Amino acid sequence: MNKQFSPITLCCQDKFDKVLKTCGQLTSDYTFANIWGWTDYYGLELNCSDNLVWVRQTKPDLIHWAPIGDWESINWEKCEMMNTPGTRFTRIPEKLALQLQDIFGDKLILEENRDHFDYVYSVEELIELRGKKFHKKKNLFHQFIKKYDFEYREITPDCVEEVLEMQFDWYRWQEENNNSAALVAENEAISKVLKEMDTITHLTGGTLRIDGRIIAYTIAEPLGKDTIVIHFEKGNTYFKGVYQAINQMFLENSASNKKFVNREQDLGEPGLRKAKLSYNPVDFMKKYEITVR
Repeated sequence: MNKQFSPITLCCQDKFDKVLKTCGQLTSDYTFANIWGWTDYYGLELNCSDNLVWVRQTKPDLIHWAPIGDWESINWEKCEMMNTPGTRFTRIPEKLALQLQDIFGDKLILEENRDHFDYVYSVEELIELRGKKFHKKKNLFHQFIKKYDFEYREITPDCVEEVLEMQFDWYRWQEENNNSAALVAENEAISKVLKEMDTITHLTGGTLRIDGRIIAYTIAEPLGKDTIVIHFEKGNTYFKGVYQAINQMFLENSASNKKFVNREQDLGEPGLRKAKLSYNPVDFMKKYEITVR
């Protein structure tokens, strides 16, 4: 492997997207929008070879992510990192983790990281909201559509400034009660992605407007052929049912051709975990931490 890692630029995108298609398992961490948005916070760097893109983070410590590309094409036994005791890997998709365990056995320490599991839902279920398990969600959704004169629109580059204004307002509301480092980092990641809405190839999304003003938005990206991944979703909770509405309307209007929706991880935050579980995931995409002995 070429040892030269470089900061991520938008010029990496074509190479990145090409090799991503050959990955054996696609999790939310490895979309270009996610890598781009969080590059400053994690100090992410890439190393591009002919058929692979290696990823590492440098903040707060040096740790490697999974390589992007065809994992079967890598001669893992001769990989320098796999032969260097103390080398650490994070966000390793389950399929690759088990592949490495088969190759190296007890030379590796594998640990499931529940905080990084991706939540996967049925698009059809979240559009229709049928049955007892979705009763509360459907009730809130119906309250929203009955009470408010709203308009749903797909996000386009010409409305990005309006979305950024709404995001700034949302951030300010949250900051009054929770001025955490995580909140600041997420706001910066959202702004970084939105500002490149017209250059990050596969980004999509939707907005809800009342009286012409954006009161909720979703930023999303296809993940393989049958999945859409939701990167960011924010709403003004003054409007009761706003999150149920933007969730349902984005999927119905902009992602009904997909089978699954990946809503990323909860990072161990109790409130976020409760909210994600309340939408009744149909699966989890497990990820692992790996340390070379």
